[in-house]
Amino acid sequence: MPPLKRVSKRAGQPRVAVVVSRYNASVTDRLCLGAIEACVRRTGRTPTVLEAPGAFELPVIAHAAADSGHFDGVVALGCLIRGETIHDRVIADAVAQAIQAAMIMTGVPIAFGVLTVENAKQAEARAGGDHGNKGDEAMGALLDTVAAVRAAAAGGDSRISRTVADKAKGRGTSKKSKPAKAKRGGRR
Repeated sequence: MPPLKRVSKRAGQPRVAVVVSRYNASVTDRLCLGAIEACVRRTGRTPTVLEAPGAFELPVIAHAAADSGHFDGVVALGCLIRGETIHDRVIADAVAQAIQAAMIMTGVPIAFGVLTVENAKQAEARAGGDHGNKGDEAMGALLDTVAAVRAAAAGGDSRISRTVADKAKGRGTSKKSKPAKAKRGGRR
């Protein structure tokens, strides 16, 4: 395995790439718009958008973006709709595993914003419909992860880790509820 890249220690807002599949564009275009809007809302910066022919090609383009040194994080967006065969599941598994591998190999966060749905109605509901916009959510997850990785690399803590630490110290919990005691023993 190649050595991990160093975590960006650049100050300021992260530089982000969005890799979006052209396949099922009526859905992925809306996911992309949600991701762009979320990035601008949180960072004031417009992300770089890179197109992939389909979901299967997302990992190699996301990996290239992460490995380039130009970006602090990448969002991968796509839409896989179940068909009559298991093709969608095979692609979904391969894409998820390859994106995770790219993230581990580069040390750069890559958010998984690939819809895996039963039908077009479910996809539309998750691309700005009744179930929100998963592109927006993926960008939010990416930006939170970039912040946590930066904090870890700097030896500090992030908003998330402070919340957990406060709970461990007893702050933020009610006095009525006490943590359950761990059971000792088990099978012998």
